[in-house]
Amino acid sequence: MPMTPSLEQTIVDRCGISDAAREEAEKLADARGVGICDILVQKKLITELQFLECAGACYDIPVWSDLPMTVDTLFGGEALSRKIPIQFLKNHVLVPLKLRGETIRNSPEPEADHQVVIAIHDPSSFQPVDDLLKLLSIRRFKLVLSPRTVILSAITLSYDRNLDSDENLVETLEDDSSGQISEMEVTADLLDDSSEAPIIRLVNQIITRSIRARASDIHIEPYQDSLKIRYRVDGILYDLLTPPKWMQPALISRIKVMSRLDIAEKRLPQDGRLNIRLGSQEIDIRVSTIPTAFGERVVLRLLNKSGSLLTLTELGISPLQRQLLEKVTTFPNGIFLITGPTGSGKTTTLYAILSAINKPSINIITIEDPVEYQLKGISQIQVNPKIDLTFAKGLRSIVRQDPDVILVGEIRDKETADIAVQSALTGHLVFSTLHTNDAASAITRLVDIGVEPFLISSSVIAVAAQRLIRVLCEQCKTPYIPSDTVLNSMGLTRDLLKGAVYQATGCPACFHTGYRGRTSIFEMMVMDSGLKNLILKTYDSGRIKQEALRKQMITLGEDGVSKVLSGFTTFEEVLRVTQSIA
Repeated sequence: MPMTPSLEQTIVDRCGISDAAREEAEKLADARGVGICDILVQKKLITELQFLECAGACYDIPVWSDLPMTVDTLFGGEALSRKIPIQFLKNHVLVPLKLRGETIRNSPEPEADHQVVIAIHDPSSFQPVDDLLKLLSIRRFKLVLSPRTVILSAITLSYDRNLDSDENLVETLEDDSSGQISEMEVTADLLDDSSEAPIIRLVNQIITRSIRARASDIHIEPYQDSLKIRYRVDGILYDLLTPPKWMQPALISRIKVMSRLDIAEKRLPQDGRLNIRLGSQEIDIRVSTIPTAFGERVVLRLLNKSGSLLTLTELGISPLQRQLLEKVTTFPNGIFLITGPTGSGKTTTLYAILSAINKPSINIITIEDPVEYQLKGISQIQVNPKIDLTFAKGLRSIVRQDPDVILVGEIRDKETADIAVQSALTGHLVFSTLHTNDAASAITRLVDIGVEPFLISSSVIAVAAQRLIRVLCEQCKTPYIPSDTVLNSMGLTRDLLKGAVYQATGCPACFHTGYRGRTSIFEMMVMDSGLKNLILKTYDSGRIKQEALRKQMITLGEDGVSKVLSGFTTFEEVLRVTQSIA
């Protein structure tokens, strides 16, 4: 920002900036091509708010340290997203808001129904403000100064709210007819990320809407006469959109271009990935395509890298189970297995365990497929079948790297299992996952793979089974009295009900599902001498589970019931994830 003499003097007087510091800041600003405000703030000579207050005093513009950002205040309709590119506002750091007269502080016309407020960061940006006023046909407005991060957040929120609905975009495409889509496939429009082509905007909005709904997956499913798009939220698939069948080739081609897949190859399965940014969120998307009888089926798995890793206390594990888990992680060697179906949170739990035990005195190495989160201070290896880097080969090399703790993403075959067992027997603590229904079945699974029972008895120190259940929405859950049939199915009597039991209702905050977020239910089977001796005699999962229950093991169902009685979830939700293992 170029400073006027009066602004320079104001900063010197109010903030105590020396002439030497000011001159040095001006030179750095000229050399880097940035405003002197950025330099002064970067060098911590003043705060950003101090600079804005000085600039506001010189230019007679009020300073708002925060902006009211609600649905009513965001600039309405399609005007903003259609007429103003988001990059224009971000480059010049300004945003228009529509506020009611009584909301506007120091407004000369408080009786006005509403007025446009333009928040800017640089009071000397006259030309961008003029351009904005012309493009949006604004006649009456009020200027305010706001911090950069506040304005950028308002820009992101405004465009997120003002996106056309997916259905409107589909209608636009239908009006344009399929001829335009065919032309787009031939030309290079699909390769241009900044293109205004409707199909590109449709793909962007499908992804944006899914991220906003906290979806973990997007499914694009072709059928004989229709195309269905669904997304998975909290483990449940919901219908998102049903575009016309003729949009299928262009929609899938756009996704394949984004993920750098071969758009000409439609006969073989393909896997790719892409990274996108949505405001402050960084999203990693893994793309998988398979050929079906009616075209390619595409699944996009969304991984929000901006989300912080959970700790052991945040996983939803009961205090007793967490004590067992923490005890197991202190063992110097052995194998700790976590079992459960795909998407049951096994990797998240393992990351939480590694974060808890990670310290400079131990060497932790992982081999994963894929590496979902980067863990500071831990060496992580990505499996790559294209160059023959498998779990087994990677694990064989890891043991030569003097590790104390090893994480194997999944034990899939005998070779990987054998190396993991040998690593545990030679003084390493090994964490891994298996796909089984419960903790006891993990032993049977290892024997089926080809591991000898005596090696399992010697190396496995504990097995945990895990499921994810949906948590009731706090804003709309309602108490109710469960029927005797429901209580009997959960092995309960009315005498055991401690307090209110809740049911799902549905509200806008939870997208009318009644649930918002998920938590885990656990069962921990710690291998004591009795279980180890039993495994030497039999690997029948039923008998192993009976012995574990005799040693007071809490099952998945019991852990789920305790969460129902605590008001976190419902009986129906616990039955949904545990009835297959009853």
